[in-house]
Amino acid sequence: MTRAASARESAYQAIRHAIITGADAPGALLSENERAVALGLSRTPVREALMLLAHEGLVEVRPQSGTYVSAIDPSLVRQAQFVRESIEIASLAQCAANFTAKHEKELRRILAAQDRCRTRDEFYPLDEEFHRTLLDIAGHQTAWAAVSGAKAHLDRVRYIGLKGYRPIREYAADHRRVVDMLVAGDLAMAQQRLREHLRFVLTDFQRIQRALPEHFFTGDQTTARRIARPPRQNKAN
Repeated sequence: MTRAASARESAYQAIRHAIITGADAPGALLSENERAVALGLSRTPVREALMLLAHEGLVEVRPQSGTYVSAIDPSLVRQAQFVRESIEIASLAQCAANFTAKHEKELRRILAAQDRCRTRDEFYPLDEEFHRTLLDIAGHQTAWAAVSGAKAHLDRVRYIGLKGYRPIREYAADHRRVVDMLVAGDLAMAQQRLREHLRFVLTDFQRIQRALPEHFFTGDQTTARRIARPPRQNKAN
């Protein structure tokens, strides 16, 4: 990877993470200058990163105005969940066929780390690692890129959901049940457990929409623009 590509990737990952975790909330203005300074980069990789994020629908570039964090799109959440479930469930058969004691040891290591988590910041990367490892065991390493690229809006809902909508220990317990079924050689039950786990986000999604309607795009352009409008500046007296 060239230095320019590395800088762009660094900016992309940092800004994307801030959006996924809500550090940059829907409607937040993203200044190229300020972000470049904060990341210790020039404006060019930051600008290129924002273009990539606009392609994912995470930011909206508005001529003569600036770049803003997009509201969460419910349609993209549902589509991403469908893509993710389709790929992960389909790959589980090969995962079971390839499964060895070494794979069980690796998954148990991740599960043990998840059991020690107390915050969503600790749990989230381990959640990602667990699902990526299942695809790795299946021999579908490149499939993770397809899953990851499709689920940006879904990830925003998942992250919010880890804050009180369902205890972290329950997500970890879901993972453990999938591993237990793989170890037992019960593919059908492993698939059922994984499907139930992946679909729980849709229940979270409905709760979060009711609790935080301002975070979501409604299809009403007026509403969307109101969400993305920069905060008013108090005039001096």
